[in-house]
Amino acid sequence: MNTKLAQSRSFIVTLGLLTAVAALTVDLSLPAIPAMVGALDTTLSRGQQIVGIFIFGMAMGQIPAGLAADRFGRLPTIYFGMSLFVTAACVSMIAEEIDILLIARFIQGIGAASAIVVSRAVVRDIATGKDAARLMSLMTMIFTAAPVIAPSIGAVLVAQWSWRAPFIAIAACGFALLFGIRSNLVETHIPNTSQHPLRQLASSFREYFSHRQSLFGLLLLALTPAGSMSVIAVSAALTVEIYGFSITQYGLIFACAGLSILAGATANRWLVVRFEIMSLIKLGVTLIFTASVQLVVVAWLDTAPFWWVWCCVCIYMFTIAILMPNVTVLALDPLPKIAGVASSIIGTTQNVAGASGAILGALIYDGSVRNTVIIMATTGALTAVVFLLRPLICPQPLVHHRDELARD
Repeated sequence: MNTKLAQSRSFIVTLGLLTAVAALTVDLSLPAIPAMVGALDTTLSRGQQIVGIFIFGMAMGQIPAGLAADRFGRLPTIYFGMSLFVTAACVSMIAEEIDILLIARFIQGIGAASAIVVSRAVVRDIATGKDAARLMSLMTMIFTAAPVIAPSIGAVLVAQWSWRAPFIAIAACGFALLFGIRSNLVETHIPNTSQHPLRQLASSFREYFSHRQSLFGLLLLALTPAGSMSVIAVSAALTVEIYGFSITQYGLIFACAGLSILAGATANRWLVVRFEIMSLIKLGVTLIFTASVQLVVVAWLDTAPFWWVWCCVCIYMFTIAILMPNVTVLALDPLPKIAGVASSIIGTTQNVAGASGAILGALIYDGSVRNTVIIMATTGALTAVVFLLRPLICPQPLVHHRDELARD
């Protein structure tokens, strides 16, 4: 492990904030959706698509960002991506039509993809195994601040000014992150331009999918985002329309889900030094299955007290903070030389799943509790199925290349 970088507070905080870009962009804008729908003369279903379209843009931008990060280095890639993010954010805050706003959010997602890809790749550059899991958990704790405080801030901004205020705040955060990158990050990867870009990409894909361990990790990482984003996309409608809470109360309620992620990340950071990674993954799968079974019951009844529904959501979010860092490390550990592309494969899969969940959740929303929770219930159950199939998918012992870091 590169101890100097791993112990640099400003370095790790900046990486954590980069991982928070997506959550911040989504969660800060959620309270603006009801007012935005009226101002832009569109439907709630179409307005809620600002979540899914942003995540879809992130999915499309991850592979190019990963290839660029391996070919040209981490810093050039993150500078370009965040500059694109800021430009699109500025267009979003002045859009007068829903179509323009959706296009800008898509481009914004492409730019934000570099933040996710590079932050994960940098962790693999400087650490592996439990050391990497601890760093991932610490970054998760930092990025958790976004879903905890962003909806409340967004609600205040909308109430005090207008629906455009959260989008202005997102652009300002993008500018601040560019300054943080310049001040706190260093290059952690030796660029590799020895191959044609397409050959390099194809070679990296072949290497990734030749490792059963990485494939198993990818399958686990693909399911949970669809469930979480399906509920996040319609969370404002769930709390305000179905259960009758105010938009200000919605911000506080949504913060509970963010606090659940923070609690999970904190617990994982403590657990990861005491237990093996597979034991923690098993714990996460057990918890997510417990939440999903209850949501299946809620969907079957098509009614439930709000506290029950939201408790299940919070358990699901708590579990994500345990599963994601450990499964990501599991998937990246065999791939020290192609961490950029490997990170982008993981990110693309997660974001395609998340975007699909968000868009499908918005499309099937009909004012019923059943359609609000059914996707989360299904994906949680499928996660348990994938874990149970591990002996078939990944029968070999786990691989940790502790002596193969991109830069010492």
